[in-house]
Amino acid sequence: MQALRSFWELITKRSEYRMNWLSAFQAIPQANMDFIHTWLNQISANEALFTGAPGFFTPRSVPPFMGLPGTEHALSFYDTSLLRSTLERLVDFDRINSGQMRFSVGAVQVSSGNFVYFDNTTHTIDARHVMASGALPPGFPAVEIDGEYYWDGGVVSNTPLRWVLDSSPAQDTLAFQVDLWSASGDYPTDLISQEIRLKDIRFSSRTRYGTDQFRNKQGLRRALYHVLQELPDEVRNSQSPDMQRLLEAANDKSYNIVQLIYRAKNYEGDSKDYEFSRSTMEEHWAAGYNDAKEALAHQQIFELSKQPDGVSTFDLHTLNPESKE
Repeated sequence: MQALRSFWELITKRSEYRMNWLSAFQAIPQANMDFIHTWLNQISANEALFTGAPGFFTPRSVPPFMGLPGTEHALSFYDTSLLRSTLERLVDFDRINSGQMRFSVGAVQVSSGNFVYFDNTTHTIDARHVMASGALPPGFPAVEIDGEYYWDGGVVSNTPLRWVLDSSPAQDTLAFQVDLWSASGDYPTDLISQEIRLKDIRFSSRTRYGTDQFRNKQGLRRALYHVLQELPDEVRNSQSPDMQRLLEAANDKSYNIVQLIYRAKNYEGDSKDYEFSRSTMEEHWAAGYNDAKEALAHQQIFELSKQPDGVSTFDLHTLNPESKE
């Protein structure tokens, strides 16, 4: 926990002018305060845009369009070598690779376009795998691992929930899906709000689509499981490849999926994906802590699903099964 906190405190900047302005204007009407907050957020975002973030990334001295073709200098605006040093200092990779807890990160193989999972059950995890999972172009360069180059997995799926739900062997599962972008929102009224809405849709996790697809699949698995139980033993115990495949696919497990979806404030603006001020980080910490605390207070998320298909989804803001975002 302390290492995680140290990471965020390192890469965010405590802008004294920002803190002073926010304190000075707390008594003014909310609409005006939102305007000031938006202005301060934009200043912080511009600071990251032009100077980078400590221990994370720095702007390249030569812009990409002047770089030598085929080099990372020609393919990205920022150098992320600082991030590797930061991760190697703060992360206990020996502990991750010990197998005490399952660890997985997703990335996209640039040459094939396929989603690849780096998992401590199949890979020896190091800083490169973590960096690959966040190497979003054209800001950051692709990360080379064993001769292949990888981009941020969000290019394909921002929260690959199915990797968790389809794990084998199947087991009763309580999954918390944390989304920083909300797929639902109001119709934009100007170019700025349109850009904000576009980013929300682009980076959201397609939460409803993903859970609907899994619900349908799990419903079929449960139906198959119950049908197989009704077959005579000699048929069910057949060693035929087709029967073995059906037995492997069938299960009657239960899945509860709790969706914690961050609702951005009006003042966060279209630069919220690269705004690294300390006060914004603390706001996000508080929002995440309060949402998690509220979700954990509801006993029903810990109870086996009573849905026919064995899948219950919960939206934090209603905590009712099958609720929509």
